[in-house]
Amino acid sequence: MKKESLTDDYLRNYSAGEKWALIANETDNISQVVVIPALAEREMLFSTLASLARNHPASLEHSFVICVVNNKDNSPIAVKENNRQTIKCLDALVNRRSLNIFHEAKELHSLLSVISDSKMKLGFIDASSEGSEIPQNTGGVGMARKIGMDTALRLLKKNSNSTNMILSLDADTLVQNNYLSVVRNHFTPAVKTAIVAYEHQMPVDHLQQAAICCYEIFLRYWILGLRYAQSPWAFHSIGSTISVTTEAYLAVRGMNKLDAGEDFYFLNKLAKIGRIDYVKKTCVYPSARSSFRVPFGTGKRIQKFLSGKYEEEYLLYDPRIFSILAEWLKLMHNRNIRNENEILIEAEMIHPKLKAFLNESKFPRFLSRILRGVKDEKTLTRHLNDWFDAFRTLKLINYFSREVYPQINMFQALEAVLAMSEMAGVKLSGKDSIPPLAEQIAILKYLRTIT
Repeated sequence: MKKESLTDDYLRNYSAGEKWALIANETDNISQVVVIPALAEREMLFSTLASLARNHPASLEHSFVICVVNNKDNSPIAVKENNRQTIKCLDALVNRRSLNIFHEAKELHSLLSVISDSKMKLGFIDASSEGSEIPQNTGGVGMARKIGMDTALRLLKKNSNSTNMILSLDADTLVQNNYLSVVRNHFTPAVKTAIVAYEHQMPVDHLQQAAICCYEIFLRYWILGLRYAQSPWAFHSIGSTISVTTEAYLAVRGMNKLDAGEDFYFLNKLAKIGRIDYVKKTCVYPSARSSFRVPFGTGKRIQKFLSGKYEEEYLLYDPRIFSILAEWLKLMHNRNIRNENEILIEAEMIHPKLKAFLNESKFPRFLSRILRGVKDEKTLTRHLNDWFDAFRTLKLINYFSREVYPQINMFQALEAVLAMSEMAGVKLSGKDSIPPLAEQIAILKYLRTIT
């Protein structure tokens, strides 16, 4: 099936639909689209857009930015009012109206001027006003991303460029002034999906600094553990870091509609059709704020820390779980194993609870079916990796954390996993279970260089 036919088939059967129209002027000659969902983001969005506007004019010429201003029909009045003001600003930018009406809000006026004076091609989707809201039972940020990304697909369908790309960003995430060009140049015929290096913005308040350090160390420890186990799912899952070709987007039938975790499940599907690359020559800077927007993730973790339960946050998975994962991955791909009974016997030798987990996950039934139907080793490997994907990897780790090895002190866990990986450890000045904030920041900076 030709690419155009694949695009038409997707838009007809799997897209968010054309209920939400794009409001824009110039949409010609574009080969990459940045999609930004915005829910009550008037205070953040225009800083993000201004950081994009500071990219090189040549990059802005072939890029387009879509802001999806969204809320549900039962969202609080304050959220809807914030969105109304956001749309007012976006409308002034898109339709080249005078910015003088915003002159009293000096910081906002300055940001809008930076955007207006740039070569940025900008549009927005109103999924907020009465009659245009996202229905209550139709997802959340995933749906907002999907609306924007499906719209991007329609725009890029008109472009004959061999590689058209969709970049996912968040309304509170700043970018470097080489973001558009570096991401664009990173993609080759072999690269279909990539994530951009990230560093959370560092707040002024010390407690908030501690909160984001704690959370980002957790994120990077997760990658270290998976890399040690040689898991194929060792990549960051952060919505504001994702870039994907339209070809790959179509292959996984687009973004999902989830309230949270949409980035994790989207990348989980993408990783099954090709490797996830890592763009290191530029960086994005997500906000470190607490948030009501999603039921889990950065905002909720920061909120929990700031509520006074911070000691519970200085815990990480016991590194022994990653050792079990590593042994399981070796066993799973052992070609000397002939049937499901043999693999269960070997799994029990790794750890009795591994056999229990596999039985609960119905792995024996899956393996028996696959072994009967698969003729070659390459296909068998693909089926096994697709079954034991990022989601089941997470389930196994949580299972062992719950049943066998409870979480341990963050810094002890870091020392252990770095030693297991034969990498330099973290330097602590004393024996306190939670080191001073300056040391935590130093540790985070080190982890940023290796993950």
